[in-house]
Amino acid sequence: MHTIKTRSLLKTDWARVTQIYTEGIETQIATFETNIPTWEKWNNKNDPTCRLVAEINKHIVGFIAISKISNRNVYSGVAEVSLYVSKANRGQKVGETLLNELIRVSEKKGFWTLQANIFSQNKASIKLFEKCGFRIVGFREKIGKLNQNWHNNNLLERRSKLI
Repeated sequence: MHTIKTRSLLKTDWARVTQIYTEGIETQIATFETNIPTWEKWNNKNDPTCRLVAEINKHIVGFIAISKISNRNVYSGVAEVSLYVSKANRGQKVGETLLNELIRVSEKKGFWTLQANIFSQNKASIKLFEKCGFRIVGFREKIGKLNQNWHNNNLLERRSKLI
């Protein structure tokens, strides 16, 4: 078993992160995105205090980030999670390690609710998030279209017990 280490995601990680992101896009059940955003666009969307990479033997194998769901002050502690693991490292606890570390870091930064919109057919991701304390709070029927096909999403949420 390999040791998984987490650390902050840096701009210099972007090339590897985009490779992993591309693998997620190719599954067609991880995101509605069809193209990788520029670093600038991605950087502006995601909270700089809560973005991490996972490494095995100093090689990036996954990443996680959160984006605020609203600019309104009342929702300042609510964010959406994005999590991607390289194809070669799925099923090796990389996602669980990243998600648990993100929960810890986000609570230190004052986030009280994390949510995730997960394609209904992405059973592995739903199971992972549930294992880490998320619960299904909603179902969105035909919420988005990808390659001319409608997809449903489950809305999962984790409320901090510390905040």
